[in-house]
Amino acid sequence: MKLPRISLLGKIVIAITLGMLCGPWFPEWLSRVFATFNGLFGNFLGFIVPLLILGLIVPGIADVGKGAGRLLAITALLAYGFTLLSGFFAWGTCEAVYPSLLRGVSIAEVGELSGSSAPYFTVDMPPIMSVMGALVAAFVIGLGLTIVEGTTLKKAFDDFKNIIIKTIEGVIIPLLPLYIFGIFLSISTNGQVMSVMSVFVKLIVIIFAMTAILLLLQFSIAGIVAKRNPLKMLRMMLPAYFTALGTSSSAATIPVTLKQAVKNNVSPSIAGFVVPLCATIHLSGSTLKIVSCSVAIMMLTGIPIDPMTMVGFIFMLGITMVAAPGVPGGAIMAAVGILQSILGFDQTAVGLMIALYIAMDSFGTATNVTGDGAIAVIIDKISQKGEK
Repeated sequence: MKLPRISLLGKIVIAITLGMLCGPWFPEWLSRVFATFNGLFGNFLGFIVPLLILGLIVPGIADVGKGAGRLLAITALLAYGFTLLSGFFAWGTCEAVYPSLLRGVSIAEVGELSGSSAPYFTVDMPPIMSVMGALVAAFVIGLGLTIVEGTTLKKAFDDFKNIIIKTIEGVIIPLLPLYIFGIFLSISTNGQVMSVMSVFVKLIVIIFAMTAILLLLQFSIAGIVAKRNPLKMLRMMLPAYFTALGTSSSAATIPVTLKQAVKNNVSPSIAGFVVPLCATIHLSGSTLKIVSCSVAIMMLTGIPIDPMTMVGFIFMLGITMVAAPGVPGGAIMAAVGILQSILGFDQTAVGLMIALYIAMDSFGTATNVTGDGAIAVIIDKISQKGEK
């Protein structure tokens, strides 16, 4: 009898639960085994992040920019604008809600969490370049590939992107549950697991509500542009929302999103152009979750929140989301670099971030694809005006 396959979310939930239960009674030697693994895996993440940035962002920028026509440019700018709207909406809501929601709740400094059990050994894995250096190089090369006529370097980076995606799918994602188990094992050893879990549950409820409000905002904008009822348009896109909720995949939901966009009176040619493109470059829901989760972790662990730093983080996150690969957890992996370089997250903070993000992965994907329908309506209206 073939056993049912456990999803990544299911594995993360199991890892968190086991980490909570095992912490109080695990012997010291066994806790050190998992501390050793977490140290090695964390160092590997630090090594791979610059390569991940180069491998994902360069082809992402090159693909969007190649042969950029008027509608392509407008669609890309609109998707980026919606992503920024999502990020700033999330930040503003967090600043208003989190202080009362998280009052009296805190966890130890992140460094203390990872240091409760000393690893048996560590292996240094210095990255080949800094995160910021990789970001700058990715933008320079990616933009350069939109200008030059040659294809050799572009093909090389496409192959490199495939290597990075295979690494994410074959190494990082499979090992993430074990890494998160080690983090929650350390937290439960420190006696703080109930505080962390109570916060997780509250955040999931708040962020789900925020995604619903974000969709109302996006379709209200589309309604103003197209002079149509936003609630009717949003209701028409609900099949795409629930499909993405079940699959956690923007790519797998494209046929349903296309069908519902056409039912929303978007011309088939515009829908066929906008929906597949936005499945790659429009990640408002993912951006909302990353901003919301990062602010929560910063508040809980005492990392200072500087307004100008957050503004820069949101602008950079919107660009980075273009590079997010279409695998479960791909958006958060693409964002690891700027979480470390701009917000100052260390390995354990990143681990907590990944756990919280993946717990709501389907919400973000569903918000992404549903918002694609709003963009399609706006682009269709702009296209109609251009033909007159």
